[in-house]
Amino acid sequence: MSQNLLADGITDLLRTELSAAPTESSLVNPSRETIEELVSVMSTLESPPSVNLLAAERPLKDVMDDFIIASRAANLIADDVLSIRTVENPPENALFVTDDEVVAIVAAGETVAGLTTDDEAFVESARERYDAVWESADEFGLRTPPLTEVRETLSSDISEATATDFDEVLASLQTARGNGEGLDEVTISLLVAAKNGELLYDISKWGEDIGLASKATFSRTKTKLEDMGLIDTEKVPIDVGRPRLRLMLGDERLEDADSDQLANVAQSLLSG
Repeated sequence: MSQNLLADGITDLLRTELSAAPTESSLVNPSRETIEELVSVMSTLESPPSVNLLAAERPLKDVMDDFIIASRAANLIADDVLSIRTVENPPENALFVTDDEVVAIVAAGETVAGLTTDDEAFVESARERYDAVWESADEFGLRTPPLTEVRETLSSDISEATATDFDEVLASLQTARGNGEGLDEVTISLLVAAKNGELLYDISKWGEDIGLASKATFSRTKTKLEDMGLIDTEKVPIDVGRPRLRLMLGDERLEDADSDQLANVAQSLLSG
């Protein structure tokens, strides 16, 4: 039996395990919090090991509804260090499995323990079992684009100022779900576009092109924000076709807010 781990929280335990892990590991049936922290910790490591994440579909969908987590996960997938698959009936235990050890993750209040064994026969048996489960599992379809792609294309296709504001708004949020727990990615995009006087056509085309959301979703969200007084529009004539709409902030409190305060002010106005 190798040494068990006692950590202040799941973040510390995952950081310890991932830092010491070989090139490939498996995380089986993690909780929602553990999935979030796996993505967060892996995103901070300079050279994270490859992790096969195997979980039920419902907790994965719940976690990936948060644009911040989903876009970071998409980065890791694009970098070939994270793979995600789903199973209908996941194993009972939350396990971290490597070629050398099996760690059962047990939470007790604020403290998390990693109960560890390096018994060769047991580790080999566990590895074989979960490799077989992995091979028969369904790939999880993450539709969110990688955060690096969002930032790079927003800068090149719209403007560097808009991309900088997007980063600052995102950094000010704990979550970006759009259900009362933070603004969603479309709302953030429209607000920073309005802050910089961009065209609705340009920001919605950009969003659809990278797979962030459809033009129709951008249009519906624009209408909602306009009806609530957060943004305003003005018509901009073009040589051929209907005039396009320039986005502008519609409330003085938003106009006076710095980028890192824009989200808080917008949430306050939306909830009011």
